[in-house]
Amino acid sequence: MAAREIKSPEVQAETPAGLGGNSESVKRKKLGIYFLESDDRRTAFGGGYVGGTTPVNIHGKPIPDLSKTGGWIAAFFIFGNEMAERMAYFGLSVNMVAFMFYIMHRPFSSSANAVNNFLGISQVSSVLGGFLADAYLGRYWTIAIFTTIYLAGLTGITLCATMKIFLPNQDECDQLSLLLGNCEPAKPFQMLYLYTVLYVTGFGAAGIRPCVSSFGADQFDEKSRDYKTHLDRFFNFFYLSVTVGAIIAFTAVVYIQIKHGWGSAFGALAIAMGMSNLVFFIGTPLYRHRLPGGSPLTRVAQVLVAAFRKRKASFSSSEYVGLYELPGKHSAVKGSRKILHTDDFRFLDKAALQLKEDGPSPSPWKLCTVTQVEEVKILIKLLPIPACTIMLSLVLTEYLTLSVQQAYTLNTHLSNLKLPVTCMPVFPGLSIFLILSLYYTTFVPVSRRITGHPHGASQLQRVGIGLAVSILSVAWAGVFERYRRNYAIKEGYEFSFLSPMPNLSAYWLLIQYCLIGIAEVFCIVGLLEFLYEEAPDAMRSIGSAYAAVAGGLGCFGASILNSIIKSVTGDRHQMHQSWLSQNINTGRFDYLYWLLTVLSVINFCIFLYSAHRYQYRAVQGEEGTTKKVTTPIVES
Repeated sequence: MAAREIKSPEVQAETPAGLGGNSESVKRKKLGIYFLESDDRRTAFGGGYVGGTTPVNIHGKPIPDLSKTGGWIAAFFIFGNEMAERMAYFGLSVNMVAFMFYIMHRPFSSSANAVNNFLGISQVSSVLGGFLADAYLGRYWTIAIFTTIYLAGLTGITLCATMKIFLPNQDECDQLSLLLGNCEPAKPFQMLYLYTVLYVTGFGAAGIRPCVSSFGADQFDEKSRDYKTHLDRFFNFFYLSVTVGAIIAFTAVVYIQIKHGWGSAFGALAIAMGMSNLVFFIGTPLYRHRLPGGSPLTRVAQVLVAAFRKRKASFSSSEYVGLYELPGKHSAVKGSRKILHTDDFRFLDKAALQLKEDGPSPSPWKLCTVTQVEEVKILIKLLPIPACTIMLSLVLTEYLTLSVQQAYTLNTHLSNLKLPVTCMPVFPGLSIFLILSLYYTTFVPVSRRITGHPHGASQLQRVGIGLAVSILSVAWAGVFERYRRNYAIKEGYEFSFLSPMPNLSAYWLLIQYCLIGIAEVFCIVGLLEFLYEEAPDAMRSIGSAYAAVAGGLGCFGASILNSIIKSVTGDRHQMHQSWLSQNINTGRFDYLYWLLTVLSVINFCIFLYSAHRYQYRAVQGEEGTTKKVTTPIVES
């Protein structure tokens, strides 16, 4: 057994003879073939980027007076954009299922799956928006471009709902004809147009979602004494703006649809998005920007390739020089501070293993800096946490469709006021609004006494609280659905699944709605803050995209789970209906909720294990000099 210390070199490499005063042009020429996206991203001769997280203006120049930019004023301009995007997102998620069923004459199950797929694609493709923002465009221009695409998609959906050429014949199509499937179905070109504009809208959302929260957080000074407090409050207010958008979608947009029709409802979403875009652009002089750090995928690929090439190299070899890192306070990655070495995933350290054969100007595909290697390690270490929130997203997706079907069989009167069924999902939003309003006055002081944490609970603790509360929500949903189904059969409503039962109130659903709203507050807000702080400086948009991708996978997971349940539990030949029968009173939604409860418990246990093992990252400050990083490596 031999032990050896890994040391980052502290002495700047000498400039090779012969470069003379024209060294910069030589560097560009040599490195250009390795970095097609930017030949300025890295230098191999000891140069680098100073102040990787220093904010700049829209032209990429240092801001002379930071007091005139950023802060809460700039953040509020960004809140408006997110509020409108979420208003459109939730407005489509609730109304599009009904639009496809009642207007396009598609079966309810296929309509729900189509909308689930739209929601999933719009979130999973967020990694593309995060990549473009971190690599080339920056967060501001990514938001600007994709909000315009989003607006074009919403405009297309509005045209679909208002122009008869895009709609099937609505004559002689009453409720009974809908149930029997006798209405004229939409023509293939009509569905093609609807799917096209729907997915254009989803593509627009893919560029907005991973960037808005990160861009808003960029407006605060990391060197400020109150930075942590501002960041914590920012993500709570950010999610509050998301909630306000959802509440408007579930109330005002539904009201417009009932009173003025589908075209007016979708048109209202397009108008709101256009106004938010205008507000976002008005705030341009106030924004602080971060320089894109070059393609993060290229850097990840370089680390993997370099580690593979040196897989047989030994840390105890006589050819070993040390772990390669640029000296001083410079970073090899634009937009990033140096990241201190860790002992995780040691096989990746070989990408930074500097050997004598590497020479003074090594290829970045053979030798990477410690910071590059640690970026890859961080991306890998982050994965289990957002992965554990996929289950919460799956439950939320099921609620959007299943709870609406439940509400159709229940009495939605509140005193003399009758709420539309599609308004029912507003109650999770209201619970979220209430929780966020009371968060700093109630939860933080109480939990601070218990945990001793200055913010009441750490980011991972908040995610855990959210996942635990989601288990209670889905368990209650199973209990109530069992009661509702038995009541419907007992009272003779077994085959009247679109007729409300007057003596059973829909407001029993509020318990599961409010619990899932509480779960969402703690889990998603904690996750967004966790990913922003823990992601590498030059990959924060991709870090935020992790949350969106988890949400998208939850939507896909709901569609896949529904398909599996239908195929396993239903048999048309034997006239045996599946758990997810279109007639909710003969189906077994309660079994599905219990299945989700079991899966949520298993997921929560996995989260506890992952959170217990996770170690928060450390970065090197911009003020000091490069520190010596040592860690023992023991090889047999």
